[in-house]
Amino acid sequence: MDRARVPLIDIEPYFSGDAAARRRVGKAIGAACADIGFFSIAGHRVDPAIVGELRRTSHEYFALPDAEKRKCVHPVTGTPRGLRVYEGEALGRAAGREAPPDLKEFYHFGRDSWPDEPYYTGEEGKRYFIPNIWPERPADFRDAAGAYYAAMEELVRHLMRLAALALDLDEDWFEDKIDRHVTAMRINHYPPQPVAPPAGQIRAGAHTDFGTFTILMGEDEPGGLQVQDRDGRWYDVETRPEAFVVNVGDLFRRWTNDVWTSNFHRVVNPPAEIGPSARRISIGFFHQPNYDAEIACLPTCTDPARPPLYRTVTSGAFRDIRYDETDIPDTQAAAIS
Repeated sequence: MDRARVPLIDIEPYFSGDAAARRRVGKAIGAACADIGFFSIAGHRVDPAIVGELRRTSHEYFALPDAEKRKCVHPVTGTPRGLRVYEGEALGRAAGREAPPDLKEFYHFGRDSWPDEPYYTGEEGKRYFIPNIWPERPADFRDAAGAYYAAMEELVRHLMRLAALALDLDEDWFEDKIDRHVTAMRINHYPPQPVAPPAGQIRAGAHTDFGTFTILMGEDEPGGLQVQDRDGRWYDVETRPEAFVVNVGDLFRRWTNDVWTSNFHRVVNPPAEIGPSARRISIGFFHQPNYDAEIACLPTCTDPARPPLYRTVTSGAFRDIRYDETDIPDTQAAAIS
């Protein structure tokens, strides 16, 4: 598999350079978003200790007995918090086709606190600002997750400013649309495969993400991420903790009037000979703007020859539609597993 199509972009000049340097970084990101919809970033200034701590505590949590892990399954089916059990989701269904369950389990969480204001505590806000569920063990899991979430909030704010520069908008164009964002995170665990899976069943089926940018921390282990280009070819995406992988989601594709592409990606199985020992963690920050932000064609992405392709929709409504497409009820997932 060729890895050359997913560029590594050093964003350090955005932090340390002048306006021209920031614009050059933005344009490099914009080119990748228009081409394959994926890029990796170095020079991001995220403390590696924060990444390492969440990796460590995540591995400890997923190594616990199933009965203990299942204490963190949310009591209300479909709530995006807590543990989703093994084979509890089929991402391939988001493409509108039948797909087997994914060979993974994951832990779902969001921000841990918010202001006592109607936006957060009102009827609609309660659908997005949901109390997290935290395990008793490891004891420092909650703190590690919170520190990582805060680091990603800061990083994505910079990425959205770079996105504005890439799209010839004012650098702060997105600020009032993401200042009360409803982003959720997932820690995915891909367990060993002691028995080869049935043909066609993989760790995560081919899908696109829902929001603006996904920021992914992966581990350089067999059975990893692949992206499909516009011609249908699959490429391996190198995932290492020190360089985050970022991809465009469907909402950004819609916002840019299809100028940027939200490409299919998947997580494949490890080679059969190492399946019984192959274990992998990936951590995804799925950025979603304020739930009431209107997603209408950006002014720089339309002209008389390229009219808007989509009707205006709010960020929250769009997210809810996409969630429903991939969900497997907990009772069905329990039967499968």
